[in-house]
Amino acid sequence: MKNAIVVLSDPKNESEESLGRVFNALATAYDFKNAGKEVSIYFQGTGTRWPEVLQNEDHPAHDLFEAVADKIEGISCACADVFGADTSGYDLIKDNAVPNTTGLPSLSKLQDQGVHVYTF
Repeated sequence: MKNAIVVLSDPKNESEESLGRVFNALATAYDFKNAGKEVSIYFQGTGTRWPEVLQNEDHPAHDLFEAVADKIEGISCACADVFGADTSGYDLIKDNAVPNTTGLPSLSKLQDQGVHVYTF
């Protein structure tokens, strides 16, 4: 079974809810990884800001982020453009050619591949 974790929460609002969502997204990816199941992580919307934040060694979710870093598929190209995310070192996903954008991940294509999509 293939699984995709899509992180949409915004680290800029610095809320417990936002931290809880990214923490649970990473924990879910960790669970799938340790169970030997296929999992990929996508950062989309304001969630494109998370990788830069999570690279900070003082962040409470840093170690968990590092534990699943090999499962990061990439960052939504158009969303990173809109929300000013630092995408250094990550693949830009743009297979959903939304008009007047640089493209976003295609959840439809993931579904066609039998991937279960979870959003956080």
